[in-house]
Amino acid sequence: MNIMERRKKNKDAAPSTMENGELPRIPSRSNIKGDEKNILLLFFLYTLQGIPLGLSAAIPMILQNRGVSYKQQAEFSFVTWPFSMKLLWAPLVDAIFSTRMGRRKTWLIPTQYLIGIFMLVLSGHVTQWLGDDGSDPNIGVLTLLFFCLNFLAATQDIAVDGWALTMLKKNNVGHASTCNSIGQTTGYFLSYVLFMALESAEFCNQYLRSTPEEDGIVTLPGFLYFLGLVTTTLVTVFKREVEPHDADHVVVHDRDIKVAYMSLKEILSLRSVQTIVLILLTCKIGFSSTDSVMTLKLVEAGIPKERLGLIAVPLIPVQLAMPLVIAKYTTGPKPLDIFLKAIPYRLMFGFVAAFLVWITPTLVPNAHEGLPFLYVAFLIVCYSLHQVCVYCMFVSLMAFFAKISDSSVGGTYMTLLNTVTNLGGNWPGILALYFVDPLTWKECQGGTESIDNMCRDTLEKELCVNKGGKCVTILDGFYIETAFCVIIGFLWLLWGVKRVRQVQSLDENSWKLSKRKRAR
Repeated sequence: MNIMERRKKNKDAAPSTMENGELPRIPSRSNIKGDEKNILLLFFLYTLQGIPLGLSAAIPMILQNRGVSYKQQAEFSFVTWPFSMKLLWAPLVDAIFSTRMGRRKTWLIPTQYLIGIFMLVLSGHVTQWLGDDGSDPNIGVLTLLFFCLNFLAATQDIAVDGWALTMLKKNNVGHASTCNSIGQTTGYFLSYVLFMALESAEFCNQYLRSTPEEDGIVTLPGFLYFLGLVTTTLVTVFKREVEPHDADHVVVHDRDIKVAYMSLKEILSLRSVQTIVLILLTCKIGFSSTDSVMTLKLVEAGIPKERLGLIAVPLIPVQLAMPLVIAKYTTGPKPLDIFLKAIPYRLMFGFVAAFLVWITPTLVPNAHEGLPFLYVAFLIVCYSLHQVCVYCMFVSLMAFFAKISDSSVGGTYMTLLNTVTNLGGNWPGILALYFVDPLTWKECQGGTESIDNMCRDTLEKELCVNKGGKCVTILDGFYIETAFCVIIGFLWLLWGVKRVRQVQSLDENSWKLSKRKRAR
């Protein structure tokens, strides 16, 4: 559903900083002559970063078809947290390195190899852990392995973002963000949209084959195996380009690490930062049900996961155009104005999402025979409007972060703010998934007898089925949760508007560290 936020969880949209903390001075004109190979390499590295995120978004769709509970979906959602926690080990990546391999290559090369190895290992066992052999999916193992995979991808992101500053010429550094955006979108598309389409036997039989078969063209083990080989091969080629230095030892800059972590503490001690952190941690509660549960509910209602994935294709032009359109409204002194204006519309979209889930079983009684044109059009319009709201909020926040960050610690400052932003979406999303089942009311109907006519847990569901009955949903917890979240969202607006305008009106000195602290 929220493609932009999922993809941007592993991007610190910070202004590039040099080793001394100063912003690089980039000539007004860029000339990529001589940097073509470096730009292509960055594109491939960022594409590989998007692949784990796309897989992390595709697995919940597969699990939903296996009948897992929303509590288990909440457990699996922890796999995206490394991108919200990388601030904790980013100073280590920057300060510990081999002088022979280089500051960034020391981390990038082994990380890329490990990503390839992880995918190869997953390819041999993932069907068993997904429960394709008839057993229940092993959510604990899947969560642990994909969490580790995303941890490696987040570490790679730290190294690549830093390396882009020295890999490209100064007048071409701006192309790194373009490589990041296009590369991660490509990786996400490959591992989410394209994979779900090719993995679906129904989609392949209907559109790509003349003779129907039981499986799709691509299986998850085969896809992971292919990506593992591609990753390892790319790193092998890339490693040949390493130019060794004179020394061959690991250097640990204790002072650099201490300064980095002390800077975090000092930034968090600012009253202005404390206020914006509180805003960022709470502003997405109102959208959590829609963002986390809606797509899974559509899959539960019978909409094939691969068709939902293909809905993202028409949105790619929207994703590319929206930042350019919004930029002119966020470059002034009050970039958060558009942030505040987008919130009510995004909250109201919660009711639209609930309505869409409610009418889906009626309008699409048999989704496997095809989706009505009007339904698909309505779905695309809803997704597009949602993406507009998401981009308005995201771009305005990034513009505000760039405006307030102390340039002396710009990278640390921006990484901190982006980490808090990601956490503000993660924790309510997990709770939204967790509480869907407890808030859902089901009743046993059609059986010879039942226990209180309820299906409150697995035991009561089994008793109902054993007595010839069927558990029927009386009230879906998604609707209760959505209404509750929207109410909280509007209550937050009554509190948050004043605080947002207050932090936006502060002068630059309110966001800067003291000269003494910066000098240290």
